[in-house]
Amino acid sequence: MTKPWTKNYPANVAHEVDLNRYDSLLDLFHQTTAKYKQKTAYSNFGAELTFKQVDALSRSFAAYLQNELNIVPGQRVALMCPNTLCFPVAMWGIIRVGGVQVNVNPMYTPRELAHQLNDAQVETIIIFSPSTKMLADVIEKTNIKNVITVNLDDLVNKGLPCDAVDPRLSQTISFTDALRQGESLTLSEPSLSQTDLLFLQYTGGTTGLSKGAMLSHGNLLANIMQYQEFAKNQIDYGNDVVITAIPMYHIFALMANTLSYFYFGAKNVLVTNPRDMASFVEIWKNTRATVFTGVNTLFNGLLHTPGFDQVDFSSLKVSLGGGAAVQQAVADKWQKVTGVRLNEGYGLSETAPVVSLNFGTTINGKAVYVPGIGVPVPSTDLSIRDDYGNIVAPGESGELCVKGPQVMQGYWNNITATNECMTADGYFKTGDVGMLDEQAFFHIVDRKKDMINVSGFNVYPNEIEAEVAGMSGILESACIGVADDKTGEAVKLFIVKADEKITEQDVIQFCRQGLTGYKVPKHVVFINEIPKSSVGKLLRRELR
Repeated sequence: MTKPWTKNYPANVAHEVDLNRYDSLLDLFHQTTAKYKQKTAYSNFGAELTFKQVDALSRSFAAYLQNELNIVPGQRVALMCPNTLCFPVAMWGIIRVGGVQVNVNPMYTPRELAHQLNDAQVETIIIFSPSTKMLADVIEKTNIKNVITVNLDDLVNKGLPCDAVDPRLSQTISFTDALRQGESLTLSEPSLSQTDLLFLQYTGGTTGLSKGAMLSHGNLLANIMQYQEFAKNQIDYGNDVVITAIPMYHIFALMANTLSYFYFGAKNVLVTNPRDMASFVEIWKNTRATVFTGVNTLFNGLLHTPGFDQVDFSSLKVSLGGGAAVQQAVADKWQKVTGVRLNEGYGLSETAPVVSLNFGTTINGKAVYVPGIGVPVPSTDLSIRDDYGNIVAPGESGELCVKGPQVMQGYWNNITATNECMTADGYFKTGDVGMLDEQAFFHIVDRKKDMINVSGFNVYPNEIEAEVAGMSGILESACIGVADDKTGEAVKLFIVKADEKITEQDVIQFCRQGLTGYKVPKHVVFINEIPKSSVGKLLRRELR
């Protein structure tokens, strides 16, 4: 297929990237740490780790995993940690023994945690101490044998408050103790290739159970190289400073910040709790940031926090939104306050994640800003298809389908779901309705499925409806997404009562016990009947 959008690339950006520059992320890691030894790689709460220190610490952790826990290539290791210095050290340690990192949200409920650990067949977990209660609730229902606990002050050493490990977890070791033990142990690094599995990135499913997208070393290497090529005019190797506030377990921050900007020799300033906006603004004031990645809600929150407009933005050159559509009103205000245009990228967990970007684009050789998701990154093909798989004409809407080296290997232990998401000619079906305009720029028109996007996190109605079905006094329910000023979208739940005494607060309280916070309905409406089709299928569109 021809790629008409390449005419909109910056003049010096190649249409294809070299996919064989590195054999694996391990190869990239060693070359990067050797190149930028004395530069700061990651910082948190004012503490810094140089590339050389990341090399040494991750070696110690890898040696511990290999010698004490017998982790072998291909074995899954869960990492359930917010943005702290321990996250990248643990990640690189897992990579150095050939392990497969299973990224886990520290805010998961016990039910969600148990499903992910069991589905991925995890025996070892590195977990943030405040999350150990959730693990203790379900550990007997899992195969977990090894628990390594992380505290806020680990590697920071500034006396930060630390939560106690749940006493029900009797067999644990602290991350710092694991590092100490690993210092004196030998490490034998495996020979890894691009086809080896790197991450299991769980994403929502239509059954209400999340699926693990299998991302290989080659998938992430490709996406790093694709981003590097497309953003080449905005990269200052060895000197960039990127603020990392999106959770590193989220695929956007994992690829863009944790891996790509590490590879570029940048300093990653890790923000552990971006919800504390006042403290977040202070981080901005004390950081000469050149790059900031975020989601719409994060940009909007900063813009509404006192003092943010007093930050010196003279060093800032790249602001990139992902995870959810950037609202035009937010983008306009961001540019007015910072002086830097807020651009966005489009991607999914299944595509490692970047598919397209809308910064640096040109029309007739002149730099322009275009709304929407811009153009595919190099070595990527997009097509818009109808329900029969036929490619539609420019200007017409259809399902956005992606082909490229960043597309996942498939869903973990789920061949049915893997087959369902791929076209006969090897394109990944995103489930999003898109459109290619006359100037060869792509746009997202709507969601093909009923997924709700809350602050960049995917929420699936079936999961919420299944959870609510377990509450006594509920006859049936259906949920949709509605616009929300703070989170982009919020969950609205419609309920048919079986017990008239049930209140909105009862439903919300019940949901909080089994669902992560962002999945809990913000609006609950009681109605007499849920609209259905002739075959009994919920008609959510009639509730919108």
